[in-house]
Amino acid sequence: MDMNEIMRQAQQMQQKMSQVQNELAGRTVTASVGGGMVSVTFNGKNELLSVQIDKEVINPEDREMLQDLIVSAVNEGIKKAQDMAQAEMRKITGGMNIPGIL
Repeated sequence: MDMNEIMRQAQQMQQKMSQVQNELAGRTVTASVGGGMVSVTFNGKNELLSVQIDKEVINPEDREMLQDLIVSAVNEGIKKAQDMAQAEMRKITGGMNIPGIL
């Protein structure tokens, strides 16, 4: 394979990756914790889009529980968003682990 062909293929991969990154901005994942007491929604760019908190869990006497639930939900949401993005990128890279991509 000559250098021009390698460069062309690299450019095509870069274009596909850019397209997937744009598409990921429109895809969402939701994570719920505490039996659905706290739910968060992220897009594929790891941006937090929404937080839903069940009114039953809002107790001024127990702020720590609510704070812990929010942290857990956010961490789970980030993981799900990253997993979704990595799965889409693997489709492009054919499973190759390319440093700097996600």
